Amino acid sequence: MPLEAGQEDICPECEGRGWVIEQDSGAGTARRCGCRFQNLGPRLLEAAGIPARYRNCSFKNFDINAPSPAAKDQLLQAKTVSQHYLDGFLKPEGGFTETGLLYIGSPGVGKTHLAVAVLKSLIERFHVRGLFVDFTALIHQIQSTFDPGSPDSKRDVLDPVVNAEVLVLDELGAQKPTPWVNEILYLIMNSRYTKRLPTLFTTNFRLESESATAPHDHLDRTPSSSSFQLLSSRISPNLLSRLYEMARPVAIEAEDFRREVQMQKHRF
Repeated sequence: MPLEAGQEDICPECEGRGWVIEQDSGAGTARRCGCRFQNLGPRLLEAAGIPARYRNCSFKNFDINAPSPAAKDQLLQAKTVSQHYLDGFLKPEGGFTETGLLYIGSPGVGKTHLAVAVLKSLIERFHVRGLFVDFTALIHQIQSTFDPGSPDSKRDVLDPVVNAEVLVLDELGAQKPTPWVNEILYLIMNSRYTKRLPTLFTTNFRLESESATAPHDHLDRTPSSSSFQLLSSRISPNLLSRLYEMARPVAIEAEDFRREVQMQKHRF
């Protein structure tokens, strides 16, 4: 008998209830239907809050082409580190890794692209509860809860951020470091630090001055451009200390992709 419109999505085993009653000597035993786990990846991706502009970001479409060989090498190595992080996310002894990555570089070099590519891959492969958060947007969202008519509280906004199994915190240091902003950032980072939950950060600010950067391992080097401010000027020393434990720095020293490449598409 052909299915009516809409019925093709209804599980024939549980008839859409999500539970199956198995007969026994009594009233029967309920168990979760296997359909609950079908298409779980797409549902988790939708719930991750990835902005429309970044939803198609992946390792496959991460462009490593750059005008200079040095920049191309940086992009390739940042991609490689990201893929190795994904491959090592499930620890041999069981459970997930407790640390994340910190993407450092100027605007437009692909920091957010790689962070989202990692997040999407983790959701698809391990069905983790991931979340993408732009820190500036988060601050505005929390401020909106101060309105007496707001249906949400500060806790409603922050709880998903603090408890996400994997978090992308985009644009670390972008907000002016007022005491209140530092308080919010401390709550997020310290909570995730104590819960041992991995976080992927992106920032436009260097971790160290150029003279303090280790020359032997340029994977972990911070961008050398003098136009970069130090992250220590944007977040408190105790948070910076936490950050060193929470994430491995991945520097991307390359030209602004949006400016140098994408603008070529708009020229006649």
